[in-house]
Order: sequence, then structure tokens, then C-alpha cells
Amino acid sequence: MRKYIILAASAALLIAWTGLCSAQSDAPYTEGPVWQITMVKTKRGMGDDYLKGLAKTFKGELDEQKKQNLILDYKILLGDAATPQDFDILLMVESKDMAALDNLREKTDPISRKISGNLDEQRATATKRVDLREILGDKLMREITLK
Repeated sequence: MRKYIILAASAALLIAWTGLCSAQSDAPYTEGPVWQITMVKTKRGMGDDYLKGLAKTFKGELDEQKKQNLILDYKILLGDAATPQDFDILLMVESKDMAALDNLREKTDPISRKISGNLDEQRATATKRVDLREILGDKLMREITLK
């Protein structure tokens, strides 16, 4: 019986010590919100047309997501491409944390249908955008604050 008590006490002490150690991070930063970033290269002369389309759908959907507290914020950055293969627009959507992305589509699909129409209408809009831009890539990145 005494061995069992000693073993149980040792296990409890080890678990407590492990929790204490893991709670104290040596990272030189603190974690912040998460950003979904899309790098877009518009085709020559199509930048304004692409942005007009975003104003109708992207902005409307994200304004509603923000209103429903599904996202924290969003930003669109516009600039000159550094090379012919570079992006000229960044689409950035800020979420509280990684957990905020869990099952997000279940919450955003009704918003998309309300703002952008049914799946066929959404598909038609996406098909038209192919003539205006190329998606160079997507990234999911965490904002940090240096200590």
C-alpha cells in the first residue's frame, strides 16, 4: 500500500512539474491572432475590375462575418509587383486563433449564399475572376509580438 501511495504522489508531482514547465515558454514572442493571406497577381489592366468585383462579394461576405464575430478583421493591400511573377494584391483575413477556423465553413456558407448567391452563381463569379487575376498562393500565419 505504501508503494502505491509513493508512486501516486510521485506521478502527481511529475504531472504538476511538467505543467509548470510547459506554461513558461522560452519563446522570444507572444502569440497573437491568425491571418489567412492570399497573394493575387492581377492581369495587366485588370486590377480595378478585380477590385470592383471584390467590393461586391469579398467585402460583403467579410463585413457580415465580422458583424457575426466569425473574424476579427480583414485587409486588402495593394502595391506594385516586384517582378513580373510577383503578386500585386494581398487579401488578409484575421481570426482570433486557430480554433476560430474550426468548422468555419458551416458558419460562412450561409453568408456566402446570402451575399454571392447560390453555388452556381458563386461558380460563375469565380470563373469570371480567372480572366482578371491569378492566385499565386495562400498562407496561414500567426501574428506575434516580440518580448
